[in-house]
Amino acid sequence: MATNSIPDWISSLEEEDYVFIRRFILASGSLKEIANQYDVTYPTVRLRLDRLIQKINISEKNSNEPYIALIKKLALNEKLDFDTAKLLITEYKKLGKEI
Repeated sequence: MATNSIPDWISSLEEEDYVFIRRFILASGSLKEIANQYDVTYPTVRLRLDRLIQKINISEKNSNEPYIALIKKLALNEKLDFDTAKLLITEYKKLGKEI
């Protein structure tokens, strides 16, 4: 696959996400096996997978709105609290309507 044909959602992931995806695929999608590899509980791995799914969905839904995608990603990675993220997105959308 040529580098210029890599989907945007892949480039929005972090290194640890790539490692998780690789392990997940090599474990044939077994969350139980992944939990054993990371030495964590099944619900912890399920939460990690759910967050990864959210990252991908956010990236795909907001490919035309990179600012909104960034804010959601920061909130998802707990680098920005949810209420602040919501406020920033709301204000950004108001600016778009004024232009």
